[in-house]
Amino acid sequence: MEDTAININLAETRTISLEEQPFLEIQGRQELSGEVKISGAKNSALAIMAASLLCQDDCRLRNIPCLVDINRMSQLLQALGVKVQRNREILDINAVNIRSSQAPYEIVSRMRASFDIIGPLLTRLGVARVPLPGGCAIGARPVDLYLQGLQAMGANIQIESGGIVYACIPGNKGRLQGAKIYLNKPSVGATKTIMTAATLAEGETRIENAAQEPEIVDLANFCRQMGAQIKGAGTNTIIISGVERLHALDYSIIPDRIEAGTFLIAGAITRSDISLCPVIPEHLMPVIAKLNSIGCRVINEGSDRLRILPENLKAVDIETLPYPGFPTDMQAPFMALLSISEGNSIISETIFENRFRHVAELNRMGADIRVKGNHALIRGVSALSGAPVMATDLRASAALVVAGLAAEGTTIVRGLHHLDRGYENIESKLQKLGAKLQRVNSPNRQGN
Repeated sequence: MEDTAININLAETRTISLEEQPFLEIQGRQELSGEVKISGAKNSALAIMAASLLCQDDCRLRNIPCLVDINRMSQLLQALGVKVQRNREILDINAVNIRSSQAPYEIVSRMRASFDIIGPLLTRLGVARVPLPGGCAIGARPVDLYLQGLQAMGANIQIESGGIVYACIPGNKGRLQGAKIYLNKPSVGATKTIMTAATLAEGETRIENAAQEPEIVDLANFCRQMGAQIKGAGTNTIIISGVERLHALDYSIIPDRIEAGTFLIAGAITRSDISLCPVIPEHLMPVIAKLNSIGCRVINEGSDRLRILPENLKAVDIETLPYPGFPTDMQAPFMALLSISEGNSIISETIFENRFRHVAELNRMGADIRVKGNHALIRGVSALSGAPVMATDLRASAALVVAGLAAEGTTIVRGLHHLDRGYENIESKLQKLGAKLQRVNSPNRQGN
């Protein structure tokens, strides 16, 4: 595959009806075996692509997954004037000449991670216009903390008509100024925005109650290898000493812990012995701990390989929390697993208030789940049954796929545009493990 530029097409496309959408057809109750390759972390790759705006030299990123969201971020960077070339898992980015400080609404409205550009763009150019972001409908995810952090560093912030955030550095300052910033909650997005903005600021910035996710550490490592001075990433206090310029680098993205967790659940729910590589086991400790509690054995087979050996599945309670707690992105797939585990389980969702939309679809497959507020009570059933279901967001789509793997009969999963945002070639990876599933394009779309 030769180097190719990512083409930009921001033209309006017609709405595709339900009958025209592709779907996954899953024949359940198949035992899986073998090893699956885990792709690069989507959330890490998106943040690091946005942070490449900080650098006036070439950046080479490795282990970049092939996902819809990655293509959208590439399009966004190109819309700003950045050169982006892709060759398999390698992305070359040249942000020497940024021609625009305004992000197109057509892209940002479809992907929340687009808002990650506001910190790098502001600190590099002194001005940024970025629409308020879109993304999965899983609840309110305000950007107040992002903007308050930039204001603390001396930026002027206005919300213009149409929901455009206009941020600029006053002319008499020249650069953002270091500041001590306390986050009311450990927001991943706010931590990324403030940390990247601070790399080129004047003086020292201190982020208290910072997010500690592995993707934050990966972003900090990327910036450090460009010459940024960052200490404490992975703890609740991050200290950044601003520098005047960053330099070129060649950097590899960490493996995706959420994809890895999803495949561990695929092994557990099908009672299958499978291995995963590459992974960073410590990034998965909350998930591994719950899998051990539910009755699985998860074994380290080397520094970057895990193996799951399922046994009798039993109920367990889960509360989603910021890292290093149990990740909200694993809540939906784990609910599918608990739906066929013996006993009663309770899942408490503390991160997002609208992240139980997959419950109705799991119940359609024979699960027994009731929701009260931010709690879901799951009564384990002996088996799920195949049914037509609709994915409502990215992680819900993964939950329905793993549920379909365990269900009796055929499951049809629609809403694959959610799945394609975060899982690279999930059907081919599952097929290689022995799953019987295929992506079916509607006959109504042939020839279009």
